[in-house]
Amino acid sequence: MDNELFSYSPIVDREPLRWPDGARIAFYVGLNIEHYEIDRPGTSIFPGTSSFAPDPLNFGWRDYGPRVGIWRMTEILDRHGIRASVLLNSDVPERYPRIVEAGRERNWVWLAHGKNNTVFQTGMERDEERAYLTDVVATIERTTGQRPLGWMGPGLTETFHTPALLAELGLRYVLDWSNDDQPYRLNVPGMLSVPYQTELNDITLFVGKSLTGPDFVQMVKDQFDQLYADAESGGRVMSLALHPFVTGQPFRAKYLDQALAYIVGHPGVWVTTSDEIAAHYAAEDAK
Repeated sequence: MDNELFSYSPIVDREPLRWPDGARIAFYVGLNIEHYEIDRPGTSIFPGTSSFAPDPLNFGWRDYGPRVGIWRMTEILDRHGIRASVLLNSDVPERYPRIVEAGRERNWVWLAHGKNNTVFQTGMERDEERAYLTDVVATIERTTGQRPLGWMGPGLTETFHTPALLAELGLRYVLDWSNDDQPYRLNVPGMLSVPYQTELNDITLFVGKSLTGPDFVQMVKDQFDQLYADAESGGRVMSLALHPFVTGQPFRAKYLDQALAYIVGHPGVWVTTSDEIAAHYAAEDAK
């Protein structure tokens, strides 16, 4: 089948998008808080042992995130007044309840991010996926006190049915289709796509490309500067995708601090959440 989920819309032909108070950039941090099963492969820093069960090298590296890295990153986000948009596996609250407690204290928003980062719904039949998504959403609502409005699949994965099934559950947007600098409506009633820029992602940059902290800061600045200039013709979204087991490492922390200081130090930046971006766009688009 050809693509039926969304229509082609060149950004140069759109009406200007306006953010609150005339902001040029709507900026959010997509904080991935995930659980990986100990006896199955997952994101790895050394592929040579990734098929082992257990795999202390790679599992331990990932497990640094909820044990240590998240707390270092939380301090940095607090310093800059940033509420995280949390991509939350539904297995996380039961296993790492202290993280959810800290997020609730800070009024973070919770997006559904699958059950864990080992299980993917790709290949599921529609009814199987409906049951899977229903359980994920209900678990997050029960354990965080907030029903998620947004979705990002583990590994940005979906089936052709995912957006419609999410709409049935009352969700309003997805982050999986990283093809724009502005939100847009999907061809599914009530569903939006909100930008999630996959190249500006700490796993892509630090693990995939082995870039340094200064490289990361420069790329964040370059991304921001270009979007800020582009916003002369209408507001843009900038996301920053982070993982506690990557950017939460001690030798990277100061570079995250520098990158965020650069962004929030500019006028015309709406420091917000993906929930608020989706809600504002939906309200403006309905006028």
